[in-house]
Amino acid sequence: MENSNLNTNDVAISLKRKYGKLLKIEGIFKWISISLITLFAIYLLVLLLTIGNLGLKGVNVNLVLFSIVTIITVAITFTWILLRDEVKYIKEQLKKLLGNKYEILVEEYDLRRIEIDSKISKGIVTTLIYIFLLFIAIIVLFPFYWMINSSLKSLEEYKRSVPTFWPEEVLWKNYAEAYSTANLGTLFINTLYVGLVSTILSLIITVITAFAFARLEFKGKNILFAALLATMMIPGELFTITNYAVVSQLGWLNTFTVLIIPFLVSVFYIYLLRQNFMQIPNELYLAAKVDGTSDMKYLMKVMVPLSLPTLISITILKMMGSWNSYVWPNLVANDDAHKLITNGLRNSFTAASGDVNYPVQMAAVALVSLPLFLVFVFLRKYIMKGVSRSGIKG
Repeated sequence: MENSNLNTNDVAISLKRKYGKLLKIEGIFKWISISLITLFAIYLLVLLLTIGNLGLKGVNVNLVLFSIVTIITVAITFTWILLRDEVKYIKEQLKKLLGNKYEILVEEYDLRRIEIDSKISKGIVTTLIYIFLLFIAIIVLFPFYWMINSSLKSLEEYKRSVPTFWPEEVLWKNYAEAYSTANLGTLFINTLYVGLVSTILSLIITVITAFAFARLEFKGKNILFAALLATMMIPGELFTITNYAVVSQLGWLNTFTVLIIPFLVSVFYIYLLRQNFMQIPNELYLAAKVDGTSDMKYLMKVMVPLSLPTLISITILKMMGSWNSYVWPNLVANDDAHKLITNGLRNSFTAASGDVNYPVQMAAVALVSLPLFLVFVFLRKYIMKGVSRSGIKG
């Protein structure tokens, strides 16, 4: 009798060990199988959509690779099913051997199974997230890589039917040629002047207007603010013709004035700063008024310092907008003395024959993009902080 009990215990211990190991292996195969089936289903969906758009002749499928992937997916899925059946079989054997103790054992292993599944699923999800982020990063960064790659090539190499992913001969002289050909020095100065003046004036208007809507009380304030917000739904392109007619009648064409005045007021910036001002407790304003502080002094001494991150964000966004503007400057100030950097790059590299020196043009684009890239790299935290603070109450 004792020998029988010992044999039963030995079998139970052996089965428990086997059960624990199989649970781990079965869990791993389960998640691998689910991942492969998901990827395979996505691939088939993309393939079917491609066939629907291009037809069978437009689809180039590597049948060998497709067959290998299919076989691997089926094999792993089949292995998982076998392992799952084996786990069920061992559970039934343990139930017969252990009797009442079976429930405690199964509960313990089920908790372990949940923990294993949680770790594996978390690892798979994290891996997929990083793969997705890497894929998006490649998509975002590839145009910049191609711009720099193209800027270092010769025109002959650039025009080849099969592109090279790195220049055979690195031509740094393209940057010097781009600077002299497009007269980038003058274009930089013009753009910087327009950007700085328009940004400073726009900041003054935005701060005063946002303060009026946030703290001052006057009739029709909410209606006027709602009307301003409603103008944000109107595309800016609709104002181009009327704005051009007005500045033409005023005689502002081909001057810096026409590049600065029409876009000094930004409803979005006013709204952004007003929301930030609203977060500052009104008790500070009332206490300042009791002490005899003027509205302008309270604005400059209290509200502006507290809203500095948002003001920095507005400054950066306004400068970037001025730097990137193309349509309006090209329409109203296209002479050499008032050209901005975006307009100067458009036709500066076109020869009399109509051929464009694309590598040199790409070098110029890289030089123009560099300041914006540096601004974003070093000041991005201020942009995010200013925008996020304007949308949080408390």
